[in-house]
Amino acid sequence: MTKSSRTIDDSLLEAALEGLELQKTRLETQISEIRGRLGKRSRNLPDTPFQAAKKRTLSPEARKRIAAAQKKRWALYRKTSAAPK
Repeated sequence: MTKSSRTIDDSLLEAALEGLELQKTRLETQISEIRGRLGKRSRNLPDTPFQAAKKRTLSPEARKRIAAAQKKRWALYRKTSAAPK
């Protein structure tokens, strides 16, 4: 491969990359517009699918409220499932 053909190959690859990046930008714009029409917020997706999301923490009061509500639901479930016997 001569130096001139390598330059042509490199410039062709650079042009292809530029075109693909332009298509990617257009698609991302269209996706955000469609999400906006659906009433959904645009998500900031991680660069890779395996990046961990930030862990949310609850206040002690919120944990108590959730625990009490869950106990109430289980009590109702047990009461209704035990009644038909």
